[in-house]
Amino acid sequence: MKILTFTTLFPNAAKPHHGIFTETTLRHQLATGEIQAKVVAPVPWFPFTHRMFAQYGTMARAPEVETRIGVEVFHPRYAVVPKMGMLITPFSLAHAAKAEIGRLLDEGYDFDVIDAHYFYPDGVAAIMLGRYFSKPVVISALGTDINLIPRYPVSRRMIRWAGAHSAGMIAVCEALRTEMIGLGMDGERITTLRNGVDLDLFRPIDRDAMRKTLSLDGFVLLSVGHLDPRKGHDFVISALPALPDVRLLIVGSGPDLKKLQKLARIVGVADRVSFLGAMPQAQLRNYYAAADALVLASSREGWANVLLEAMACGTPVVASNVWGTPEVVQTPAAGVLMPSRTAKGVVAGVRQLRAHYPDRAATRAYAERFSWAATTYGQIGVFRQALQQAAPSGVALSW
Repeated sequence: MKILTFTTLFPNAAKPHHGIFTETTLRHQLATGEIQAKVVAPVPWFPFTHRMFAQYGTMARAPEVETRIGVEVFHPRYAVVPKMGMLITPFSLAHAAKAEIGRLLDEGYDFDVIDAHYFYPDGVAAIMLGRYFSKPVVISALGTDINLIPRYPVSRRMIRWAGAHSAGMIAVCEALRTEMIGLGMDGERITTLRNGVDLDLFRPIDRDAMRKTLSLDGFVLLSVGHLDPRKGHDFVISALPALPDVRLLIVGSGPDLKKLQKLARIVGVADRVSFLGAMPQAQLRNYYAAADALVLASSREGWANVLLEAMACGTPVVASNVWGTPEVVQTPAAGVLMPSRTAKGVVAGVRQLRAHYPDRAATRAYAERFSWAATTYGQIGVFRQALQQAAPSGVALSW
């Protein structure tokens, strides 16, 4: 079966960590031998590539085409209009991708299904393209595309329209599926398929040796994620005064770096907080294995991959009780859920974990229940079911 993966959440040479979970999903699909794929991953158009322009300059350096995991990846540019982006981006995405997809078809890549990731704007644009090219579309809901963006009335209507015209939908956790049904989507066409974890990449290693290599001692917390308010790094930093023997490592980059560094100074814990920046997964694995616990204080998560990545390395978690996270943290071997998403909640969660610290081998064994195989074949099953439906009629798009 030939698929076309369509998403703005996909790594590129300029930003290799961007949307890496989508690339991981595709890699496991390809490994079955049942899938051929090409990727159309649009990036925002921006006239300057200098680093002074932060993320826009970085994305502007993405190549027009590259090969990743043995697959051709195309990065057409789409327009982003300040203050109007949320409303017009689905149309801009579809317009930018239309010529690229048409060229692929003309060159002989007559794909069977569009596999779209993230409902808005990506999924909405994918439905426009699917109707134009008479191709069925499967849309995967990942998190904020369902638990945040539908708060905006126009976006909500477009998300519901996309769901109604899709050939199938995937939710990465049952909490998102329930929310999608609440938005008016047909629950019988939504399949819950949680993300898996790469058990070969994320695995226990010689912990004592790694802690020595990384110059770590004492009880070490690890917080991983984009440096923005949604990830809750500020709650973890603010918890440290009540945890005087704890050191915190923060992995990630983002706009709140200086704000978080200032907070660490204000609460008097700057000497116990290390900001390590973004890092490749192979390096991140070492920190997972060396830490005593991963702390995730997010306000919204579909299925947080970092939780299982840490567990696969034998490290339990302390996590906020939101959305799909309780579906990941189900037993004491996995870790604990915070009583509240506050600094006090972090303190209580860490203390609870330390009082009943699980055997790290049991934590690894728990993670082994979440291999990719079942999820991957479930995704392929959704694609095959989409093919059994009548292809959507061609509808010319007006832009």
